[in-house]
Amino acid sequence: MSKLPLKEPRWRREGEMPDYRFSLANERTFLAWIRTSMANLAGSIAIDQLTPQIAPTPIRIFLCLAVAVIGALLAIEAYRRWSLQEQAMRKKRELPHAWPLGLMAIVVAAVAAVIAALILLAR
Repeated sequence: MSKLPLKEPRWRREGEMPDYRFSLANERTFLAWIRTSMANLAGSIAIDQLTPQIAPTPIRIFLCLAVAVIGALLAIEAYRRWSLQEQAMRKKRELPHAWPLGLMAIVVAAVAAVIAALILLAR
Protein backbone atom coordinates (compact mmCIF):
# COMPACT_ATOMS: atom_id res chain seq x y z
CA MET A 1 0.00 0.00 0.00
CA SER A 2 1.49 3.35 -0.98
CA LYS A 3 1.61 6.34 1.32
CA LEU A 4 -0.22 9.54 0.52
CA PRO A 5 2.15 12.24 -0.74
CA LEU A 6 1.31 14.61 2.13
CA LYS A 7 4.23 16.62 3.36
CA GLU A 8 4.70 18.05 6.82
CA PRO A 9 3.57 21.68 6.83
CA ARG A 10 6.42 24.20 6.89
CA TRP A 11 5.02 25.88 10.00
CA ARG A 12 5.71 22.71 12.03
CA ARG A 13 9.40 23.64 11.93
CA GLU A 14 8.77 27.17 13.20
CA GLY A 15 8.70 28.38 16.78
CA GLU A 16 8.96 26.06 19.78
CA MET A 17 7.35 22.69 20.18
CA PRO A 18 4.37 23.25 22.52
CA ASP A 19 3.73 21.07 25.55
CA TYR A 20 2.54 17.79 24.06
CA ARG A 21 -0.56 17.84 26.30
CA PHE A 22 -1.79 20.99 24.55
CA SER A 23 -1.05 19.53 21.12
CA LEU A 24 -2.94 16.37 22.01
CA ALA A 25 -5.88 18.40 23.35
CA ASN A 26 -5.90 20.36 20.09
CA GLU A 27 -5.89 17.08 18.16
CA ARG A 28 -8.81 15.74 20.23
CA THR A 29 -10.74 18.91 19.42
CA PHE A 30 -9.94 18.41 15.72
CA LEU A 31 -11.26 14.84 15.93
CA ALA A 32 -14.45 16.07 17.66
CA TRP A 33 -15.00 18.48 14.78
CA ILE A 34 -14.47 15.62 12.31
CA ARG A 35 -17.01 13.47 14.18
CA THR A 36 -19.48 16.35 14.06
CA SER A 37 -18.82 16.73 10.35
CA MET A 38 -19.50 13.03 9.82
CA ALA A 39 -22.69 13.28 11.90
CA ASN A 40 -23.89 16.06 9.61
CA LEU A 41 -23.18 13.90 6.57
CA ALA A 42 -25.05 10.98 8.16
CA GLY A 43 -27.94 13.33 8.96
CA SER A 44 -28.04 14.46 5.36
CA ILE A 45 -28.29 10.87 4.17
CA ALA A 46 -30.92 10.11 6.81
CA ILE A 47 -33.11 13.02 5.70
CA ASP A 48 -32.92 11.82 2.12
CA GLN A 49 -33.29 8.09 2.65
CA LEU A 50 -35.45 7.76 5.77
CA THR A 51 -37.92 10.62 5.36
CA PRO A 52 -38.86 10.84 1.68
CA GLN A 53 -42.37 12.10 2.52
CA ILE A 54 -41.31 14.86 4.93
CA ALA A 55 -41.33 17.53 2.23
CA PRO A 56 -41.55 17.97 -1.52
CA THR A 57 -38.45 16.59 -3.23
CA PRO A 58 -36.83 19.98 -4.03
CA ILE A 59 -37.13 21.12 -0.38
CA ARG A 60 -35.84 17.78 0.93
CA ILE A 61 -32.90 17.88 -1.49
CA PHE A 62 -32.13 21.47 -0.43
CA LEU A 63 -32.12 20.44 3.25
CA CYS A 64 -29.91 17.44 2.52
CA LEU A 65 -27.47 19.57 0.58
CA ALA A 66 -27.43 22.26 3.28
CA VAL A 67 -26.60 19.72 5.99
CA ALA A 68 -23.99 17.99 3.78
CA VAL A 69 -22.33 21.30 2.89
CA ILE A 70 -22.20 22.21 6.58
CA GLY A 71 -20.51 18.85 7.20
CA ALA A 72 -17.96 19.47 4.47
CA LEU A 73 -17.24 23.00 5.69
CA LEU A 74 -16.84 21.71 9.24
CA ALA A 75 -14.22 19.20 8.08
CA ILE A 76 -12.27 21.92 6.28
CA GLU A 77 -12.61 24.30 9.23
CA ALA A 78 -11.48 21.55 11.60
CA TYR A 79 -8.13 21.28 9.85
CA ARG A 80 -7.75 25.04 9.43
CA ARG A 81 -8.53 25.64 13.10
CA TRP A 82 -6.20 22.86 14.28
CA SER A 83 -3.41 24.28 12.14
CA LEU A 84 -3.92 27.87 13.31
CA GLN A 85 -3.99 26.80 16.96
CA GLU A 86 -0.83 24.74 16.59
CA GLN A 87 0.91 27.69 14.96
CA ALA A 88 -0.25 30.05 17.71
CA MET A 89 0.99 27.69 20.42
CA ARG A 90 4.37 27.30 18.70
CA LYS A 91 4.80 31.08 18.44
CA LYS A 92 3.41 31.81 21.92
CA ARG A 93 0.55 33.88 20.48
CA GLU A 94 -3.08 34.19 21.50
CA LEU A 95 -5.29 31.43 20.13
CA PRO A 96 -7.38 32.58 17.15
CA HIS A 97 -11.06 33.41 17.49
CA ALA A 98 -13.37 30.81 15.95
CA TRP A 99 -15.94 33.02 14.17
CA PRO A 100 -17.20 30.17 11.91
CA LEU A 101 -18.63 28.44 14.99
CA GLY A 102 -21.36 31.05 15.40
CA LEU A 103 -22.23 31.03 11.71
CA MET A 104 -22.43 27.24 11.57
CA ALA A 105 -24.53 27.15 14.75
CA ILE A 106 -27.01 29.59 13.19
CA VAL A 107 -27.25 27.58 9.97
CA VAL A 108 -27.69 24.27 11.82
CA ALA A 109 -30.35 25.84 14.06
CA ALA A 110 -32.17 27.20 11.00
CA VAL A 111 -32.11 23.79 9.27
CA ALA A 112 -33.32 22.14 12.49
CA ALA A 113 -36.19 24.64 12.72
CA VAL A 114 -37.21 23.93 9.11
CA ILE A 115 -37.08 20.17 9.72
CA ALA A 116 -39.14 20.55 12.91
CA ALA A 117 -41.73 22.62 11.02
CA LEU A 118 -41.88 20.02 8.25
CA ILE A 119 -42.40 17.25 10.79
CA LEU A 120 -45.24 19.18 12.41
CA LEU A 121 -46.85 19.99 9.06
CA ALA A 122 -46.59 16.38 7.88
CA ARG A 123 -48.86 15.17 10.71
